[in-house]
Amino acid sequence: MNVLVVGGTGLIGTGIVKHLLARGASVTTYARNRRRSAYSDDVTQIAGDRSNVREFEQTFETTRYDVVIDMICFTSAQAESTVRAFGGRCEQLEFCSTVCTYDVKTPPGVLIDESWPQKPISDYGREKVACERILERASEHGRFKLTILRPSHTYGPGSALVDQLELAGGAWDRIERGLPILCAGDGLGLWQSTHRDDCGKLFACAALNSKAYNQAYNATGDEIFTWRDYYRRAASALDRSAKLLFVPASWLLKELPGRFEFLLETTQFHGAYSSAKARQDVPEFRPTIELELGARETFADMRRRGAWCDSATDREYQGLVDKALALGFAPVEA
Repeated sequence: MNVLVVGGTGLIGTGIVKHLLARGASVTTYARNRRRSAYSDDVTQIAGDRSNVREFEQTFETTRYDVVIDMICFTSAQAESTVRAFGGRCEQLEFCSTVCTYDVKTPPGVLIDESWPQKPISDYGREKVACERILERASEHGRFKLTILRPSHTYGPGSALVDQLELAGGAWDRIERGLPILCAGDGLGLWQSTHRDDCGKLFACAALNSKAYNQAYNATGDEIFTWRDYYRRAASALDRSAKLLFVPASWLLKELPGRFEFLLETTQFHGAYSSAKARQDVPEFRPTIELELGARETFADMRRRGAWCDSATDREYQGLVDKALALGFAPVEA
């Protein structure tokens, strides 16, 4: 199996390459950065920037792959470029979309499956929906077989572990220092986090799986957490306990407008998804990495890369904590 991963040195891309190699695939990656991957001896690496449309498309105009996995397609223009570059030159195209394409309302059964309406509230989600439609039309015209995969929060070495308010804030440093952290609502909102290697396994094992042709899947793990659970289990990876200050999301967004965009667009809503369809069609997809283990690995990597946030310098966040304490909110152990 000859596979191209566009964006193969990124977070999920690294997990995909790992599992493709385990399947015995011949793997090529295309990415802008030139750092050598852990699999560099076994992988053909092409350096390039897909924002240079002409160069990107010319790179592949005489090449055919069995499978192309596009991890860095975020706009309609990029989706159209993907069709021009690979239409008629691959059997299957896998597109990395996102669960942010779904309506933020909570379904009757709580878990969001692939039938839930796509009514995104963020520009990111709207652009991904537009990409899906362009690629679907190309598939309908026989340019390739399309598989759409929609990850939720994916973490692991190479990226930060998000907290409820921010993608890369200082909450974990505060927990390590024994300081309280802010949590929107009552801590009972639902959340899912999937390790990059588990998420990558679905992409890799869906490759040339005919059951996955012309299908869309949630690329999420099985564990669903409340925010209390999430903080408790992630804190255990630091050998600490988490002290949570429960405050209204609306208050946080009003006090520091513009700072907590992640809360505004994503985490103030339930984020629980079903991967049953993916596990049925791609039986090799069985997430195995528990949050404590994955968080410990991710925290160690953040320190190695110098990506650990020092909360002592964040006076704005501490000021908000002080306001909450003055209003009578008391820390609760997760």
